[in-house]
Amino acid sequence: MAIDPELLAVLVCPETHQPVKPADSNTLDEINGRAKAGTLKNHSGEAVSKEIEAGLLRDDGKCLYLIEDDIPNMLIDERIDL
Repeated sequence: MAIDPELLAVLVCPETHQPVKPADSNTLDEINGRAKAGTLKNHSGEAVSKEIEAGLLRDDGKCLYLIEDDIPNMLIDERIDL
């Protein structure tokens, strides 16, 4: 996943306005482990079972916004709380 650096520079968490950065492989591995175990839920409480290939981690490390088809999903209800 290669996100345009100009886009990344302007993206922020819509709730806290903190910057976001691409999630590292360790974070994605941990999240995907929770998905495989059936314990991963998004912010609105819906189960997430599909493998997550990319995401944007909020600066404080408390949540992840998914990137699907190279498009960041910045909806609060669909983020993953860590």
